[in-house]
Amino acid sequence: MTLSAAAWSGVDAVLWSIGAAACLLAAAWLQTRRQRFGTARPALVLALAVTGSWALIGATFGIATVAAQLGESLRNLAWIFAIYRLFALDGRHAAMKPVRPMLAALAFVEFLQMAAVWLLMTRAGTEPIGQGAFLTMVSLRLLVAVGGVVLAHNLFGGASQQARLIIRWPATALAILWVVDLNHYAIAYLSGGMPQVTAALRGLLAFPIAAILALGAGDGSESLRFRPSRAVTFQSVSLLLIGGYLIAMMAAAQWLAFAGSDFSSMLQIVLVALFVLGAVTLAMSRRLRGWLRVTAIKHLFQHRYDYRTEWLRFTRTIGQAGAGGPPLNERVIRALADITDSPAGLLLVPNEAGHFELGARWQWPTAEVPPVAMAARQVRQFEREDYIADLDQVRASGEAEIELPEWLKAEPRAWALVPLLHFERLAGVVVLARPAHVRRLDWEDFDVLRVVGRQLASYLAENAGQEALAEAGRFDEFNRRIAFVMHDIKNLASQLGLLARNAELHADNPEFRADMLVTLRNSTEKLNALVARLSRYGPASVDELLPVRAEAVAKSVVDQLELQHPVTLIRETECEVAANRESLEQVLLHLVQNAIDASPAKSPVFVSVSSVGLNGMIEVVDSGCGMSADFVRTRLFRPFDSTKPGGFGIGAYEARELVRAMRGRLEVESREGLGTRFAVILPMAETAALLETINEAGKSGAKVA
Repeated sequence: MTLSAAAWSGVDAVLWSIGAAACLLAAAWLQTRRQRFGTARPALVLALAVTGSWALIGATFGIATVAAQLGESLRNLAWIFAIYRLFALDGRHAAMKPVRPMLAALAFVEFLQMAAVWLLMTRAGTEPIGQGAFLTMVSLRLLVAVGGVVLAHNLFGGASQQARLIIRWPATALAILWVVDLNHYAIAYLSGGMPQVTAALRGLLAFPIAAILALGAGDGSESLRFRPSRAVTFQSVSLLLIGGYLIAMMAAAQWLAFAGSDFSSMLQIVLVALFVLGAVTLAMSRRLRGWLRVTAIKHLFQHRYDYRTEWLRFTRTIGQAGAGGPPLNERVIRALADITDSPAGLLLVPNEAGHFELGARWQWPTAEVPPVAMAARQVRQFEREDYIADLDQVRASGEAEIELPEWLKAEPRAWALVPLLHFERLAGVVVLARPAHVRRLDWEDFDVLRVVGRQLASYLAENAGQEALAEAGRFDEFNRRIAFVMHDIKNLASQLGLLARNAELHADNPEFRADMLVTLRNSTEKLNALVARLSRYGPASVDELLPVRAEAVAKSVVDQLELQHPVTLIRETECEVAANRESLEQVLLHLVQNAIDASPAKSPVFVSVSSVGLNGMIEVVDSGCGMSADFVRTRLFRPFDSTKPGGFGIGAYEARELVRAMRGRLEVESREGLGTRFAVILPMAETAALLETINEAGKSGAKVA
């Protein structure tokens, strides 16, 4: 049963009238919303008004009249202009070169269409249009529809994440408009005539277009999301699968009937068996059903956050370290505040008593925080349950089980409280200020804040650990310096003790008294130098390197120690090395004193100074007990490891470090039962000056390059 021409005419008039009314009302509504759609609003108002007029002409005079055809061309031109203005919302009309030529080409096609309609449909007489002319007109309409679909896709696809919130409404309306036109004219081209059903529906098409644009012009349209429940999503997907199954079965049956093959019955049985097998597998496999459910939720639900963008922003915020960046505590607050668009925040950290105090504030100077911001009992629930408090909801409901401090309840800007948990221990609490656009926190907010809070807690714990290690390192360095000082004092005390014992025996000897005065003067100078050097003890702590006569330093050390043990300078070749005299003397004192301690009484210790190539060498040789190769390799230069009773075990270590600081090296050779040889090798003064000149020239050349 088919409708008559009169009945179709009545249906067309009703549907097109509905579309016309919807477009004209939407245009009037959008005209009053001056803050919506930016500079594209006038173009959208014009396009809606022209579309409504076109639908009104079609309802009044008929959809196949010249007026309706010309009105359709004007409608297309209005929407093309609206697309151009929408591209201008984020500046892409100037940045994308293909936009203007394509818009101009579509506009040219429409003007060509208008000319063709005027010439073909207003010619004298009432003879029908030829098939070739009809196909030409339809082809032009198809060309415009295809171009419109492409432009609508590029309009939304190339927009920024923020601009999409505004552009998605007109882009959806444009997509509906051009896709329906594309299908209508494709059917007309294939069938050789205008299809009545789609022609009637095109007038009603203006209604969803107007509704979408009106919805986009409303308040809060940026936050609207399509969020069906999981049950609805699963049921909808199930219905789609059932529908697809029925369509596939009907298509297969039609194909088999058309083929007329003798194997049609067998193929029908095989297809039915396959579909039944798939249905049974889906019904019995929980894993497959779960995969379908997760896939549907993943692709049909729109989350509030773009997690990739949020993570990249979080990483940039936390990574802003360095001299010019804010401290870590402020970056922790900002990392959480950026997620919820909060303008300010506070960080509360635990003190030694377990209470929480203000650790940092970010853009919130007016918050009055007491010395004890939160007592230990008030944070136990946050630590135990990882509870995130929506403070507005807590204030409104008056939840008794959540104990908040009075200052936090009285602070009007306080909006949310986020715990920072690390291994189930609370590393801090962040209080976020109320954002400009207030909303209730939902499950997704809680999940994101909880995960980010745990990550921030790990950063705070790592930073606290680094500070503790640095403090321990400073104490270790201090203890090491004290150990060096005690070692030097021990050596001086040994010298003074030896001097006191010898004074009891030789106090009447004038030569001894003279040597005693020299020794006392040297000891006094050593003590004064020790006090001055206390602040720079440690690895590589020497003053500026200057030319030093190595044989003079060696002779001075020998003169100081030859009274307590036979120490002989067997060679004193003139040798000027680049060193620090005080440090070099300290090294030789360590080495000679160790040689004396390792040698039997009256067993000589020999010191020699020579030059070897571009270096100067000072050797200290004894015939004492010696050391094994393993001891030299593993224990000799290990600090605080001594074989002497009451020793500190830092003499050899300090000597090696001081020699290294003077750009030299300390060599050792030893045999158990035979003795030990230490060699201090330092660059000659001329060699060091030449190397310094070459290094400075290299640095200057690098800067110029």
